[in-house]
Amino acid sequence: MLWDDFINSEWPDWKKGERSEDKLESDAWLQRFITEHSLLAPPLLTDEELKFLRQLRALMLHCVQRIVGGQSLSEEELTQLNAWLSRGPVIRRLVPGTGKPFALSSSPVNPGWEGAAAEIAASFATALAERDLSRFSICSNPNCRWVYYDSTRNRSKRYCEDKTCGNLMKVRRFRAKHASAASEKQGPADKP
Repeated sequence: MLWDDFINSEWPDWKKGERSEDKLESDAWLQRFITEHSLLAPPLLTDEELKFLRQLRALMLHCVQRIVGGQSLSEEELTQLNAWLSRGPVIRRLVPGTGKPFALSSSPVNPGWEGAAAEIAASFATALAERDLSRFSICSNPNCRWVYYDSTRNRSKRYCEDKTCGNLMKVRRFRAKHASAASEKQGPADKP
């Protein structure tokens, strides 16, 4: 999804939590993002565009944190999201489809990062309007905090990826349990 790919463009150090990497500063990541989501934006960001996109990302992350925390969005937050949406009107066209007779295509009136930001905000707004808000989630690894949409049947997903954060947290719980058991085995006289 466009919105969660964008919101997760700040990659934390999910193992140790010591540093993070802002993928918006990576030309290769940006090119992939533009291509994958069919955005009409230049592959390089100016400092002003980078600041602009970070503001959108921060607002979206704040909104998800409120939703995950069981709160609804305030009027001010809705006003801010609507301001982002208003930056990029689109022209819709009916075009020949792939596998279907027709498809609906949209092209931004304002190509570039302003229009792309509006498309990202629209993707997020569509998710807020059409998806089950109780399925929005943030990875339980305190060093990760990656945003995802829990599509499991019983809403039991706790980590962004079971093979990375899930395994890491499982190993940490195992080591903590055995360290605790080992220290309990040592009596007060055995301790240095």
